[in-house]
Amino acid sequence: MSRISILDKDKCQPKKCNYVCIDYCPGVRMDEDTIVIDENTKKPLISEQLCEGCGICTNRCPFGAIHIINLPEAIGDPIHRYGQNQFELFGIPPIPESTVLGLLGQNGIGKSTIMRILSGELIPNLGDWEKEDSWDEVINYYKGSSLQNYFKSLSNGEIKTIHKPQMVDQLPKVVKGNVGNLLSNVDETDKMDYVCEQLDLTNVLERDMKNLSGGELQRVAIAATAVKDADFYYFDEPTSWLDVSQRLNAVKVIRSLAEEGKSVLVIEHDLATLDALSDNIHILYGQLGGYGVVSQRKGVRIGINAYINGFLAEENVRIRRNPIEFSIRPPTPEDEGESLSKYSNLNKEYEGFTLTADEGEIFHDEIVTAFGSNGIGKTTFAKMLAGVENPTTGEVDEEVTIAYKPQYLVSNFEGTVQDYLFMNAPTYGSNIFKSEIMNPFALDDLLEKDVKSLSGGELQRLAIACTLSQDAEIYLFDEPTAFLDVEQRLIAGRVIRKLVESRNAASLIVDHDIVFIDYISDRAMVFNGTPGLNGHASKPTDLRNAMNEFLSNLNITFRRDKETKRPRVNKLDSYLDREQKEQGEYYYLKD
Repeated sequence: MSRISILDKDKCQPKKCNYVCIDYCPGVRMDEDTIVIDENTKKPLISEQLCEGCGICTNRCPFGAIHIINLPEAIGDPIHRYGQNQFELFGIPPIPESTVLGLLGQNGIGKSTIMRILSGELIPNLGDWEKEDSWDEVINYYKGSSLQNYFKSLSNGEIKTIHKPQMVDQLPKVVKGNVGNLLSNVDETDKMDYVCEQLDLTNVLERDMKNLSGGELQRVAIAATAVKDADFYYFDEPTSWLDVSQRLNAVKVIRSLAEEGKSVLVIEHDLATLDALSDNIHILYGQLGGYGVVSQRKGVRIGINAYINGFLAEENVRIRRNPIEFSIRPPTPEDEGESLSKYSNLNKEYEGFTLTADEGEIFHDEIVTAFGSNGIGKTTFAKMLAGVENPTTGEVDEEVTIAYKPQYLVSNFEGTVQDYLFMNAPTYGSNIFKSEIMNPFALDDLLEKDVKSLSGGELQRLAIACTLSQDAEIYLFDEPTAFLDVEQRLIAGRVIRKLVESRNAASLIVDHDIVFIDYISDRAMVFNGTPGLNGHASKPTDLRNAMNEFLSNLNITFRRDKETKRPRVNKLDSYLDREQKEQGEYYYLKD
C-alpha cells in the first residue's frame, strides 16, 4: 500500500523536543536515514521512499506534527504536490462547454488548487516538486484526453480564463477607485448594465471600493468576472456575505455564462445554491491538509445526496462515518416555554436608516435564526441585543448576559492562535473546552499558527469557539457560516445546540444559508424593508411560517429532497413552484 508523510511545519518545534522523531526512528537501511534535518528550516524531513509506516514518529512527536497516511488503492498518480511531506492532489476534472461544474468538499482538500491549475496560475508538477515546472510534461501526461487540448491551448495563450478569488474582502487593498469606473474598464462584453441590474449594483456605482461592505465587494467581484470576455470562468465561493435573494441573482448571472456557451467551474459550500447553480459536480475526498482525490462527475442531485450520505457508490468509498440527517420539526409554539429574555417594541434611528422591531421574547434552550436582505438591520438588531448599540426607543432586558460574534472578523492580532485563546477564551485549558469546543472545531491544528495567517474558515472557527467559551445566557452569532465548508457548518450547528441546551441558555443566529437555517432552527425572525433605508423585524415565530413569509416576498419556493430531506430551491415557474405558490406553501408542501 502506498503512503505519504505529512509534516505540519506550524506545529513542529524541534528545539523543544530535540528531534525525538529522529531519535526514535528505527530506519530501514543502515546507510541512509529515514528522517533528516532540513538545512534551511532546521526541521525534520521524512523520506517517503524509506519510510515503512511504523508510526513510531507519529506517536513520539509531542506536538502531533507528523502524520503517516495510507493512501487508497487505485487512485492513480499525483497531479500536484506542494513539497516534501506536504499536500498532494490526485485528479483534475475536465470542464465541459456550456456547463456549470461544481466542486464540493471540505476546506483544505484541494479545491482551490484545482482552480489555480485550471486558470493557469499554477503549473502542476505531477508529484515531482523538485523539478522545474513544465507545461510540456503536463500536456504529454494527459495525452489522448480533453485535458491535453485544454492545457496545450492554455499554455499557448489560445484560451482565456478568468478567476474570481475567494477572499474578496482583500480587494480594496489591490483595487482602488470608483466601482463604476472599475467595471466599465473591464467590461469586454457590453453586459455591464445587465449584470449590474441583476446583481443590484446600480446604487453603488458611484461608491469607492474601500467603502463597500463584504456583500457589496462580493457582487462587484462577480460582476467584474462576468463582464470580461473569456472561454473559462472560475468562481471561488461566490456567495459568501450574500443574502438569499442575492445568491439566486448570482446564480442567474453565473448560469447566463454557460448559456452563452462558456465553461464555468464553481466552488460553493451552500448546498441549496450549489444545487441551483450546477449542472454536474465533482466531490473531493481524502484527508485535510494531506491529500485530496477528485471523484467521477455526478449529476448535481445525486452528487450532493452522495456527499450528505457519506458514500460514493461508483468509487466504493465511504467519506464520512455517518450520514448528515435533516429532520422536519413540528412548529414550535410561540407562547410556550420558559422565557429567558424579553424586549419591547424597538426603534433605532441613524442618519438615513431606521430599524423597528416587534416586541418579542427568547426562550431557554432554543435557537432562533434571523434572515432577510443585506442592509436591512439584522446586524443592528443583534448589536442592540448584545448591548453594543442602544435603541433609540424601547428596552432590552439588561439583566441577560450576551456573548457576541460579529459579522466581520478582525485578523490583525499579533500572536499565535494559542495566545489569542489565552486572552479571549475564558475557559481555554479546561477539559470541557477541549472536549466540547476545541476538538469539534479542530483548533489543535491551529494553535501554533499566527492569527494573521489564518484563512477565512480558520478565523471563523476561532471566533465561534471564543464566543462559546464565554459564560452567557444568549449566544449571538452574526453570519457564522461564512467561509466554512459544509461539514464545518453542521459541526458548528451541533456544537452550538449542545452547549446552549447544556447551559440552559439560548442562541440567536443571523445567517443566509437556508440548509444551515433549516438544520439548526427552532424558531425564526423575518426582516423586511428597503435595504439601506429602513427595516422591520418580526417577533420570533415557528420556522415554517417565518420561511413562508420570507420566501413569498422573494417569490421563491423550496421543496424537500425525497431521499435526504434537505431543502432544494424550485426552478421559477416549474410545476412544483406553481403548485406550492397556489397553496401558499413557499417552504415545502405539507405531507
